[in-house]
Amino acid sequence: MEVELPRLDYKTIDDSGLKLDFINVVYDNLIQLPQDVQKDVLKAIINSLLKDKRPHSKDDLRGYLILLQNPQFRSTTTYVIFAHLLRQIAALSDHDHHFLVHWIKKLEKDRFKGLLDRLHNFISVRLFPPRPQDLPPLPKCSWWIPSATKVMALLNAANTVTPVLPHTAFYNSTLDHLDLMAEYYAWQNPSSHAGFSFCQYPFILSIAAKRTILQRDSEQQMIIMARKSLVAKVQRRQLPDIGMLFLNLNVRRSYLVSDSLNEIARKQHDLKKKLKVTFTGEPGLDMGGLTKEWFLLLIRQIFQQEHGMFLYDKKSGVYWFNPSPRENYQEFNLVGVLMGLAVYNSINLDVRFPPSCYKKLLNPAVVPFSNPRATVGVTTFTLEDLKLAQPEVAKGLQDLLDYSGDVEEDFCLTFLASYTDMGNVITTSLKPDGEKVNVTAKNRKEYVNLYVDWILNKAVYPHFQAFYHGFHSVCASNALIMLRPEEVEMLVCGNPTIDLAELQKVAVYDGYNATDQIIKTFWDLVINMTVDLQKKLLLFTTGSDRIPIGGMSEMHFKITRVDGSELLPMAHTCFNQLVLPPYKSRKVLKQKLLKAINNAEGFGLE
Repeated sequence: MEVELPRLDYKTIDDSGLKLDFINVVYDNLIQLPQDVQKDVLKAIINSLLKDKRPHSKDDLRGYLILLQNPQFRSTTTYVIFAHLLRQIAALSDHDHHFLVHWIKKLEKDRFKGLLDRLHNFISVRLFPPRPQDLPPLPKCSWWIPSATKVMALLNAANTVTPVLPHTAFYNSTLDHLDLMAEYYAWQNPSSHAGFSFCQYPFILSIAAKRTILQRDSEQQMIIMARKSLVAKVQRRQLPDIGMLFLNLNVRRSYLVSDSLNEIARKQHDLKKKLKVTFTGEPGLDMGGLTKEWFLLLIRQIFQQEHGMFLYDKKSGVYWFNPSPRENYQEFNLVGVLMGLAVYNSINLDVRFPPSCYKKLLNPAVVPFSNPRATVGVTTFTLEDLKLAQPEVAKGLQDLLDYSGDVEEDFCLTFLASYTDMGNVITTSLKPDGEKVNVTAKNRKEYVNLYVDWILNKAVYPHFQAFYHGFHSVCASNALIMLRPEEVEMLVCGNPTIDLAELQKVAVYDGYNATDQIIKTFWDLVINMTVDLQKKLLLFTTGSDRIPIGGMSEMHFKITRVDGSELLPMAHTCFNQLVLPPYKSRKVLKQKLLKAINNAEGFGLE
């Protein structure tokens, strides 16, 4: 006689009902057991997968969650079984996936990472198998990689809800070796390239892969622009010249900002071409040094406090847009163009914007084509976002939220915001008739939300609108849809993680040898510096305290000997060059080096 047990209904996403500690103990012991026992476990998994594949209860989902954590799937010999498990999980309904996401986020960090690593290895080995004969032919299992990537998407969603690992843990560097543009074009043209593309799941693509796609897409657009220029020349019966392939900027040092503005305004159609800069009256070809110098000098001048475009917050160490109205906002457009050109030309800029700036740049990620007047750069922000831009203001608002006394009587606030413009205090209403509405304990949360929105959106809208369009005039690409705000920042400013031991490997010398004692002493000193001092050294010698996306291997770092032991080390930031006198004393070298980098004010000595 068979008795059908009642099936459990879906009731909560908060608790899977599984004793995860017990599951961990079982699996930790399983991989220590004899092989015949482990094989029996795998046979049991096969039998469970061969049953009715459509889950009918919460118990079925629990089963999938248990099987997914099996450490046996680290072995290539289990990949066929693992693939079928992943296929069934990937095929579940959105409703079931919703439950799995919230259950997965409850896994311990090491278990979560172990599962993620197994999925990474599964994808990498299937793409580039060390022993192809150990796996079924790729045409017969084309669904393996899509299934694994879709399951990894569940982990990524869980990590977004409750961050366990950094987003970089989801990068699979093996994919850097694929034909990335084929992946991109398949994603962009689903009608002619139906099927799976890694670009559908951008969390798995490294920042280096995304940069490659973005730059190659821009290069394709550049080629199109160059062809148009060539056709126009031919139609006008003019001889083509090599200059038509570049964005050629001719500027005077004494009128750097105005000349740059005028040149960029005149050459809007050439922004996607390779950049070459000439300083008027100065002979020389731009082999990269002049372009970098132009970026450095222009950024330094624009961000000066006297220029009035940006306000610097000492607590956060970042700049934000000065809300004061201006006659025109072309200079903000120029800064956006600069950032776009830096991404396109692989130059790191020493600019410091809060994360909210990059969130705004991606909202929307692609400029609305059919409506040039569409709202851009407006994003929903929280007090946490403001803390990273203006921590003192955020603290005041947080104190208001936390205050236990009489808010209306003690704070005497209305729904107004204010800023200083040329010594005058300008006030604006946060909502209709805001000056007549007192802030109370009941409406203070609304006041804080409106104040945050005013600072990060409304007060600087025309400034940021120009900035946004400047950036997208260079970097307009659907590839931007794949980027996170943190990745846009890395593309502009470089990677904040530095390893000077790697820089030592790519360093070249003029007048010194790598075996000279002063060079050995130099590297011993800088590698053992604090991270803050290491960043200052990079800033001194390269103009940025970050490294390229591709790592130190993409850098050119030169140490040149100059006679005169009394001289301080000098830096030529345009060429990533350190000029170093032949000090004999380790103590003197350390003192001179520290004095040089601490007095450099972020740009070295030109």
